[in-house]
Formats: sequence, structure tokens, C-alpha cells
Amino acid sequence: MGSSDTVVQTTTSPSRVRRVARRAGAALAGWVDDATARRSGARRPSRREVGAVLGLWAAGRAVNLLLLGVWYLISKAAGWPFGGAGYPAGDFLSFLTDWDAERYGRIAESGYPMSLPTNLSGDVVANDWAFLPIYPFLEHLLGGVGGMGWRLAGVILSILFSAGATVLLFLLLRAVTAPVPARWAVVLFTFGPLSFVFVLAYAESLFLLLLFAALLCAVHRRYAWAIPLGLAAGFSRPGVLALALGLGLVFVVRWRRRRADPFPVRERWWLIAAGGSTALAGLAWSWIADAVTGTPHAYILTETSWWTPLVGSGDFVPLTPWFRFAWTYLGVAGIVLVVAVMAAFFWWMWSRPVRRLGLVVATYVLSYGLYLFGVFLPQSSTFRLSLPLAPLLADERLSSTRRRRTWTLVGALVLQAVAVLLLWTIGYP
Repeated sequence: MGSSDTVVQTTTSPSRVRRVARRAGAALAGWVDDATARRSGARRPSRREVGAVLGLWAAGRAVNLLLLGVWYLISKAAGWPFGGAGYPAGDFLSFLTDWDAERYGRIAESGYPMSLPTNLSGDVVANDWAFLPIYPFLEHLLGGVGGMGWRLAGVILSILFSAGATVLLFLLLRAVTAPVPARWAVVLFTFGPLSFVFVLAYAESLFLLLLFAALLCAVHRRYAWAIPLGLAAGFSRPGVLALALGLGLVFVVRWRRRRADPFPVRERWWLIAAGGSTALAGLAWSWIADAVTGTPHAYILTETSWWTPLVGSGDFVPLTPWFRFAWTYLGVAGIVLVVAVMAAFFWWMWSRPVRRLGLVVATYVLSYGLYLFGVFLPQSSTFRLSLPLAPLLADERLSSTRRRRTWTLVGALVLQAVAVLLLWTIGYP
């Protein structure tokens, strides 16, 4: 009897595996079909629509400055400590240019250290090699005009780049989805909880401008134009490796569907070049830091130096930071929570509204989510690092009814006021 049961199990197990594999393949094929289907509402917007977007951008920056001004005055009146030095804030311009902005300014004025600073134990401590060079270089150039200095230059650059990023996000989403979700994504992007970063001397606006432009080029299959954009993004902010992975996934899908959707040889080579050059740009800063400082893994050691106060010292292992953080503070319950967060993210990526944002956007946001999970430790800056996921704001479920649109906007404004307090005025950004 036992022998017969063994035979049945042996003969049916491969069949079950094949059935599961077929179902998984069919589900994946359905996801690809949804992601590659042409959207009837997608089209190029008019100049009037772009003008309305710029009006939203201007209103958003005014709200940012208003909320920052209110918390600045309150912090000054209360004598709260502020910034990395822990002293009360100086003038309002200094308030907009502290924390990481101070490091960009130091690079703009003095460049990068030739060796990595260490503590008494010989461990690398936080230093300026964590910050990429294009933004401080632009601060240096603009700051020399009329003697305005890097602080004012940094704020001006951030605000101007945010205008370009806002328009390009709209153009990107109008190329893949209908007018209402595209417009509403811009509203939430403009007034969202972390939008106050767009008036600080931070590189986020520049990176988002380059990223959205590269994604727009990929949507229109102008892969050659994505090459310089990806290269520039790679030296602006960490995160461009996700773009490279997204382009790689686009190549795989287009290759598999080349009979249904022609994939000319010219486009193949340009897409390979775009993905490959973007990946090299994402890795190059680490090699440059090694060469200049003479320290192997200088960039990784610099980045993980910010982790030490939270989880202690230790080697960097990809795909483990979230588990490491969760285990440190919550033990087994933390591991379960991380798995639940991962499952929720993948469920969102699998959902039909995300698929309907098109192949380029869907593969990119999936890749960026994997990137955040794979290399960053969850902390307060994770909220700011999530800004490149902004195309997900076009999820039609956020704008399907007037009630939802009203409550999401109200929630965004309230959370922005809270974020300016907790993630800038009294907390770490």
C-alpha cells in the first residue's frame, strides 16, 4: 500500500508542477498583455494643459514655502535645535539649505575629501562621498554668478528643476493613461507630503527631471535619447540602477513579443546601449570613490556609515537591510512585517491599474521598489527616497471619484505639514 502511494505521488507531482507553471505563465502573460495594450485615452497634451500644470507647480511651491516658513518661525520662537549641528535655525535661507544641502554646498565650495574620515575604531564615518557631483557642480556655477553663493543657487536650481520634473511627469503619464489620472497624479506630486523637498537645496528635483525624461523617451521608443539622460541621472542621485533594470525588462518583453509587436534591430541595439550605459553610470561613482580615496568599497562604506547608529556596524549584504533593521527592533515580528510589506507592494504592482500604466512605467516602478528594498536601510529618508515612485500616483483608484480626489488632496496637504515638522524641522530628513 505504501509502495502504491509512493508511485501515485511520484507520478502526480510533476503534473502538479506543470499545472502551476502553466498558470503562472498564463498570469504573467496576462500582466504583459495588459501592460502592452494601447490606451485609448493616452495622447499628447495641448499647450493649455501644460500651462495648467505649470500653474499647479507654482501653487505647490508657494504652499511648500508657506509651510516651511510657518515651522521656521515657530522653531525660531521656541529655540528648537535644527540641522546636523543641533543649533537653532539661522535665517530662512539657511533653514532651506541645511542637513544634506550643507554637504552639497561644501562639495560646491571645496570638492570631495581625498581620503575617507574614520573614528577612533577605524570605522568610516559619514562623509561627502555619499553625494553625487552634478548638483553641487551646478551650485558652484550658478553660485558664482553675481556672488549669490551656493545656498541661494541651490534653492533656485531645485525650484526650477521641479518645474521641469512636474511637466515631464505629466507628459509621461499622458502618454500612457487617460487625462484624469494623469492630471491627478500631478496634483498629488505637487502638493504631496514630500513635495517640500522641491524648494530645498537638494538634488531630488534634478534627478526626477532626468528620470521622467528618460522614461518618456523609452515610452516613445526613442532609446538613443535615454542614454545621455541616464548617464546624467547616474551622477545626480542614487537610484539609476532601477532605471537600467526596468529598461532590461522592457527589452526582454519586447524580444518575446517581437512577432506581435515588431522590434527592429536598430531599436534593439539602442535599448541595449541605453540600459547598459545607465547601469555603468549607476556603478561608476563607486569606482571613482575607490580610485580617489584609495579605499576599496569606499562608497558602500560611506553609505552604510549612516546605518551604524541604527543597527550597528556590519558588512553590506544586498536584499538584507530591511530584514536587518526589522530584526534589530522587532525580532520575528519585524521579519513578518517586512514580508507583509513586500507582499503588499508586489500585489500593488500586479494590480490591473498599475499594469495599465504601460510596460515602461510598470517595469520601472517594480524595479525601483526592488532597488529600495535591496540596498537601503528603512529610516526617515526612505520617504524622500520614494519620490521616484511618483508615476504610481496615476493609479486610477486615487482619482476615480470626486470624494476620493478631495480626500487624497486634503490628506496630502495635512501630511505635508506634518512631514515638514517631523522630517525637516525637528527630525532627520
